[in-house]
Amino acid sequence: MDQDRIRVQTEDFSIEEETKKLLACSKRIGGVVNFLGTARDFSKGQEIHKIDFDHYPGMAEKRLAEIREQALKDYDIIEVTIIHRVGEISIGENIVLIVVGAEHRKDAFRACSWCIDELKRITPIWKKETTPDGIVWVEEHP
Repeated sequence: MDQDRIRVQTEDFSIEEETKKLLACSKRIGGVVNFLGTARDFSKGQEIHKIDFDHYPGMAEKRLAEIREQALKDYDIIEVTIIHRVGEISIGENIVLIVVGAEHRKDAFRACSWCIDELKRITPIWKKETTPDGIVWVEEHP
């Protein structure tokens, strides 16, 4: 597994730095698509005070690596970076970043969309929201 391309971490990440690293891997990249997921303050009619993410160590990274490898195989792209934060995340902070580089934008958009959908579908990372009414474990993956 490429530790630089797939990470589960507590600390924040830099969108600019991750994009620069991806661009440095190939001069053929003509389109880069970034998906950034952030912690919002409202969900399902409830105010959210903070979000906590828990994960299955080792397995979460394995699933992210599988998503990356499948995207590289199935889409006409050059490289993918997937980073997901865990632990306590304050409102407005970054949660997840997917950076896809391809020769052409359409391929990068398609692959990036597939990656975030697949991440939510198969990666053992769980979200807990703190609301005025208490703690809610989020079960569905929008």
